[in-house]
Amino acid sequence: MPDPGMNLAQELVALGRPDDVLLGLSTSGEARNVLYAAQTAHALQMTVVAFTGKDGGRLATVADVAICVPASRTDRVQEWHEACYHTLW
Repeated sequence: MPDPGMNLAQELVALGRPDDVLLGLSTSGEARNVLYAAQTAHALQMTVVAFTGKDGGRLATVADVAICVPASRTDRVQEWHEACYHTLW
């Protein structure tokens, strides 16, 4: 049975190009589908930017740029992510 966590990575193989940027969001930094997508993005020579919670999890170690917000509770992390996202764009 295929791993459902691979869905984002499979889409990235079809759509991602070198020099694109993947923005991965995971409150814990441990979301398997986002981790697979980040690894795939690197294989495609893409830059990986991660939004995570306080400790960053494994996603922060895979990302080229990790924005680890100072919160652990899911709702608070998501509030910080929204503010960071709007600030960047």
